Amino acid sequence: MVGDGAHASIKRKETGVMYFTSKNFDSNGLKLNKVDYISEEDFKKYFNPNSKALTKPKKNDVLLSIIGSMGAPYLVNGDFEFGLSSSVSILRPKYEVVNSKYLFYWIKSEYFQKSIDSIKSGVAQSFLSLGMIRSLPCIIPPLKTQRKIASILSAYDDLIENNLKRIKLLEEQAQQSYEEWFVRFKFPGYEDVAFDEVSGLPVGWENKDLNFLCDKITDGTHATPKQVDEGYKLITGKHIGEGFVNFESAYLISEEDHYSIRKRSGLDKGDILFSNIGTLGNIAVVTEDFEYSCKNVIIFKKKNFFQNYLYCYLTNTNTKNKLDNQSSGVAQKFYSLGFIRNFKDNFPDEELVQNFDKVVNPLFQLKYNLFTQNQHLKEARDILLPRLMSGMIDPSTSSGQVVDGLVVNEQWGKVAEERSNY
Repeated sequence: MVGDGAHASIKRKETGVMYFTSKNFDSNGLKLNKVDYISEEDFKKYFNPNSKALTKPKKNDVLLSIIGSMGAPYLVNGDFEFGLSSSVSILRPKYEVVNSKYLFYWIKSEYFQKSIDSIKSGVAQSFLSLGMIRSLPCIIPPLKTQRKIASILSAYDDLIENNLKRIKLLEEQAQQSYEEWFVRFKFPGYEDVAFDEVSGLPVGWENKDLNFLCDKITDGTHATPKQVDEGYKLITGKHIGEGFVNFESAYLISEEDHYSIRKRSGLDKGDILFSNIGTLGNIAVVTEDFEYSCKNVIIFKKKNFFQNYLYCYLTNTNTKNKLDNQSSGVAQKFYSLGFIRNFKDNFPDEELVQNFDKVVNPLFQLKYNLFTQNQHLKEARDILLPRLMSGMIDPSTSSGQVVDGLVVNEQWGKVAEERSNY
């Protein structure tokens, strides 16, 4: 069966049942950083499981964004209820014929995505009707083969998901340490430190601008370089968040434009990127070995051992509230470069920051290592996926056992070796 979400303008609420549109889907799954909500009453009204039309998703359905950002699938795991707009399609396979996980991976395959691209090029607006979806191709091997393919590929995704959970825990642990040291002032040796009777701050803390925490504060280009087929990635604030850069939707600019931007705002490992337009305060650390440019993003250039402290400071709720309060007079959500450069706060002395860095740096290094491992896992999975779908690799030749992201046997080792050179 093929259906889609509600064909109605449902009033949004501050809280209630989550309501997803195509903006909440990308190749990595659900994007929950900006979620709408609808009332319980509207959810029951528009998403009745007994309705003749397929509008309410259930476990093992495959969802597909069909307006705007087309072709991003999501396999419903059944952990929570949510509503869908008509910009998302629901695919409910005949389970005796098609395995849900296999269908999910088939939609992610290059062959299927190229079929969607051919439709995009033939219509004025990016849109997939239910009729178009029903006409899209699907290779259906025997169920046993489908399950094997799904098992192999999901093993990679399971490892990726586990690493993401570990990354989140490391982030929380670092932030808890920051709160303990610099918000509650329970840093090591605080019992022997005098506190100012007026400010309540430890003696030695000073009111300084953010330049204290970095070598330089600048920003990316304000121009809009022309998109090209080969060149360097250009990222904006929408590409950063949760400590990392997501390059998937970033477009390429020419070498000439990239080097022009680099003269003013070239990036180095350890620099912190900070979104200052639209969604404010998203953070990413430059960890990549390749060069790229940025547009309309604040750049904090790395300084000695201050990077981890600055990262925790910028992601802390107290800091976000201070920034919002001081910028409340502007009509549009925007932190100018001048505003950030002139922003002042009370900061500890360098010795305490250095001691904090010694505590949290191992957490951040493990976090970055897990992120790198995830990139390798994704590359390996994405190399295997089209080969499994096309029959180039026989899934029955592998047990599906994955060690450090690699399926273990001779044939799959060759694929893994190719992946390492990808």
